[in-house]
Order: sequence, then C-alpha cells, then structure tokens
Amino acid sequence: MELYSFVHGFNVSLTPLLAPSQPSHKTFRIKQKLAKKQRQNRPIPYWIRMRTDNTIRYNAKRRHWRRTKLGF
Repeated sequence: MELYSFVHGFNVSLTPLLAPSQPSHKTFRIKQKLAKKQRQNRPIPYWIRMRTDNTIRYNAKRRHWRRTKLGF
C-alpha cells in the first residue's frame, strides 16, 4: 500500500519514511559509499563557473536527502 502526501508542491511517498531504511550499525563498505555520496552532493565551486565562462552554472547531479534515495 503506497501512502502519499502533498508537501510543498511535491507528491511525496510516505512509504520509505515508515520503514527504517538504514541500520544503525553500518558496515565499513556502506559507510565509505555514504561518505563518497556526501562528498559528491555539493554545489560546484565558484572558480569553475569563472573558468567555463558560466556555461556550467550548477551541479546537475545534486541530490536531496528526502526526495531521492540512494538505494543501498
């Protein structure tokens, strides 16, 4: 059964919120993957915008913690 809630203009599924998705005791491999995803999830540096003459304006692969899950 899929539960939905309308939050700030987004139709958000509440099913992943009800079940725990990540155990509190993580393996080292999972922790490394989470750390890499955390490093990747940041805006681009300002000097890159200057170097590319503002053709790259933002990080297209930016991920929000609640909207898009990693899947592991």
